[in-house]
Amino acid sequence: MSEPTYTEKDWDDVRTAFASSIMVDTQVSSLAQNLDGPVWPVKSKDETPAKYIDLSYEEALELLALKGQTADKLDLLISILKETLAFDSPFGDMVEQTEAASVRDNPLLKNMARIGVTEEFPISLTALNADTVEFCKLENLKTLGEFAVFAQGMSQNVIIGGDFRKLLNALSNVDEVTLSEILPFRRGSKGLHLIEALGQATRLTNPLPKAKEASVWFAEEFAQLKKDFSDGTGIERQLGVLGNVELERKVSDLARQLIKPGSFSRSESEPGKSGFFKRFFKK
Repeated sequence: MSEPTYTEKDWDDVRTAFASSIMVDTQVSSLAQNLDGPVWPVKSKDETPAKYIDLSYEEALELLALKGQTADKLDLLISILKETLAFDSPFGDMVEQTEAASVRDNPLLKNMARIGVTEEFPISLTALNADTVEFCKLENLKTLGEFAVFAQGMSQNVIIGGDFRKLLNALSNVDEVTLSEILPFRRGSKGLHLIEALGQATRLTNPLPKAKEASVWFAEEFAQLKKDFSDGTGIERQLGVLGNVELERKVSDLARQLIKPGSFSRSESEPGKSGFFKRFFKK
């Protein structure tokens, strides 16, 4: 086995610096993947820097041994944390990069590109809670790309929580379940979609303004929705991706209001599945 590259002091320096990093709860395997370097061998969900940074050098070696890993894996861990800090925040003389290089190497932007989430997608069309949306407004963050660049440039001493951290961790780990809660993201697929955006809009007391904004952003998908509506083929095949009958009905109502402004909703029609909805819910 080769001699360790890093010393006990290197470990103490990097674990102290990483203690307040915004990436402290991100899986080590995801951090390694973002760096396009050697893979981290332990893949469990709770395998994060937080599991190691409170340990001494010897304790970290012992924990790795308990997981069936050799001592050289601590070298790898130190390397991953050091390189991640170069993205996360300045760390001594490890980081000397221009703003352009910082954006280019942003791991969040890389993950967004990997799953087909455009940097230009507006924060206003996400399902982030009101407090987080207001924070983004105050920081003049209008798009997901601006969110990612801002998150990378935050001081490691800033404590964040709520939906801001939820989205940050979801993008860091490419957590499709959480992404689908915050963005109109379709699990098992790539990109963002109108149907999911309408589904998230139905959570609002007045969903129509957000639905209209979504129809403009997803203009091509909305055009197809209108075509399916007008030629009588129905839109049930598009709604099926939601996997929830009640949500499908709500989105159907909302879609009709978008396509035929001023038309009555299902709740205003006679009870049962009549008219427009008879085409969706035939017995």
